[in-house]
Amino acid sequence: MNQSPLPYPLLKDADLSGKRVLLRAGFDVPTEDGKVVDISRIEALVPTMQEILKRGASLVIMAHQGRPKDKPDPAFSQKPLVPVLEQLLNVSVAFAESCIGEVANSGAAALKPGGVLLLENLRFDPREKRNDPEFARKLASLADIYVNDAFTNCHRAHASMVGVPQLLPSFMGLQLEQEVRHLSAVTKHPEHPVALVISGAKMETKIPVIRHFMRKGDDVLVGGCIANAFISASGRGIGRSMCETEFIPTCRELLGQSGVGGSARIHVPVDAVVAPDPAHPEAAKEVPTDAIAEDLAMFDIGSATADAYVARIAQAKTIIWNGPLGLYETERFSRATKRIAQSISQACSNGATAVLGGGDTIDFHTRYGLPLSAYTYVSTGGGAMLEFIGGGELPALKALQRK
Repeated sequence: MNQSPLPYPLLKDADLSGKRVLLRAGFDVPTEDGKVVDISRIEALVPTMQEILKRGASLVIMAHQGRPKDKPDPAFSQKPLVPVLEQLLNVSVAFAESCIGEVANSGAAALKPGGVLLLENLRFDPREKRNDPEFARKLASLADIYVNDAFTNCHRAHASMVGVPQLLPSFMGLQLEQEVRHLSAVTKHPEHPVALVISGAKMETKIPVIRHFMRKGDDVLVGGCIANAFISASGRGIGRSMCETEFIPTCRELLGQSGVGGSARIHVPVDAVVAPDPAHPEAAKEVPTDAIAEDLAMFDIGSATADAYVARIAQAKTIIWNGPLGLYETERFSRATKRIAQSISQACSNGATAVLGGGDTIDFHTRYGLPLSAYTYVSTGGGAMLEFIGGGELPALKALQRK
């Protein structure tokens, strides 16, 4: 991996002894009945939190949880994270019922070196998402130093992400540093051939990535709703398949550039697994994508397409994967994604570099007990990863850049 210097102040460069550190964490973990059910995002930040405490600082942690309606909502409280943090850090963790104000101020002021305070959900205050300067100032007043370790939110221009680092000495956390190093290595200086496996929905976020890799990569392998738009753009019917039709002209334009003048080749499914609806996988069958009946919908790529994709992956030296290729929650529609996962894992065993990310991609592995350790790097980011690998400038990273 390319270990070239990053243009950001790193945690190792910070003088932390006796300081109070305000850590922007990227937790946003799922909870049920007041208990955290997946602690992986918290575990990812343990090295940063331990490093801060080990070096004689106290720690104020701020993060958001879910999508509350700009006001306090017990369903989105950060409080269930307290016992998880206490167990992982082996310290007592205080909790502030608000992220700013007297409760937060007094809680932060009471911290001794090695002490930890967790703030309530930042998004309980609408000023967070508005990047309100006064809200950022109140957050910044809680500490001496700011550390960003929330890659999952670096594409958001929110107060805790871009406002606070303008007010305090600011540094990049260890997890964020790893994200940027690994994603930079596969997007800026990749070893060719480069294969991008991209699927899911939200064409708005995926098209810039495909455009970027048309210039940087060799093969773009599409699946899911993205594939449906490309199939339609190539003049074939897609039946009742989900499709963001407003992007069909863009897909048609990209297909016209595919493989031309050194551009990467876009690979579009030649067959698909179709069914009347997702609730009846027993009725699923494979058909060519030029023979999809009007009353059927696609829920996975077909075996011939999977064969072709596996062949391209086997040739690749660098692989970036975002999104399962079918409706993976149903076992019948997960088969192609399992084959792709196996082929990327095998490519890694043969010396290729593979980076994957996105919540659904990770959930797919968890659901079917497939090891994430088989890949070179697993990004914690979804939207942030897409924006980064698509060549976009993440607001929070820009805010951290060395002045």
